Amino acid sequence: MSTERAPVNGSRRRRSHREVADVLRDRIRSGSLRPGQRMPTQAELADEFGVERGAVREALRVLHREHLLSNVSKGSPATVAEVPERAPLGAGSVRPQPTMVGLAPRIASAFEAPHVEIDALCLTSVSLTMAIGEPLRQIHAGQRKPAKVDVRVLLPSRDIDLAFPAPVDGGDDEGGWVHRRWLDQRNAQGQVLRHNLLALRASHGIDVSVQFRALPFTPPVKLYLINGSEALFAYYTLTKRDEETGVGQESLKMYDAQGAQSMLFPFHQGEGLRDTTFVEQSHLWFNALWNTISQDLRLAAG
Repeated sequence: MSTERAPVNGSRRRRSHREVADVLRDRIRSGSLRPGQRMPTQAELADEFGVERGAVREALRVLHREHLLSNVSKGSPATVAEVPERAPLGAGSVRPQPTMVGLAPRIASAFEAPHVEIDALCLTSVSLTMAIGEPLRQIHAGQRKPAKVDVRVLLPSRDIDLAFPAPVDGGDDEGGWVHRRWLDQRNAQGQVLRHNLLALRASHGIDVSVQFRALPFTPPVKLYLINGSEALFAYYTLTKRDEETGVGQESLKMYDAQGAQSMLFPFHQGEGLRDTTFVEQSHLWFNALWNTISQDLRLAAG
């Protein structure tokens, strides 16, 4: 959907760099901005869109990655590419990175928007809890202040037999030590995430909602949906390893996945048919799970 329909000047809603990029992309593809034509200066664009120059610079970088602009890094204004090229369908503009490298900057960027929306499907929410640390620091430092934050998290139910982490032999390990360790981690990380976000209500007057629901299966993948425009996807890759149980100094062979090291693949709405379709279908899939087979989740010990 084009963002050209509504006037930009005079809008009281702060726009993200992706919304700025959407408008400029429409102008280039419609011919309003012609090949070889110089773009307005960053100061002019910042004034037009009512955003900081940093948001303009990031929007220009997005269009440069799409081969729609040239000379973006120069001192003078960027130029519309002579022959605007379209990246081949399915060619991503950002390389996949380990979750703990790629997730944190995307979450931090999400908090630039007035309404932050984050949906996550994962095994324990460890990565998400850690990634939200930086935007929380920025809010407390007065560098960010979204008006509203909505977070929804899907996690495995405590009542199922997990596919992983699990003992290699499939039997019960000392009264279910592996399951108890996972459950304690799931609950502790969820409680920290919820507490830190809900605290923003009292400290900064931000409208915050944090919800958890339980899935009746072990998710083989992790998925993060950000502000309705990004999907970050990773596979849980299983390994077999020995783990010290602390019970009589015994070790246990188990199947497990190091989620923080899982390679995170980014998809952005508006950056090609593949990316846009993946983001849209990921939202449909998440909402279907949320509204059908998931149940209320209790983050409590025992």
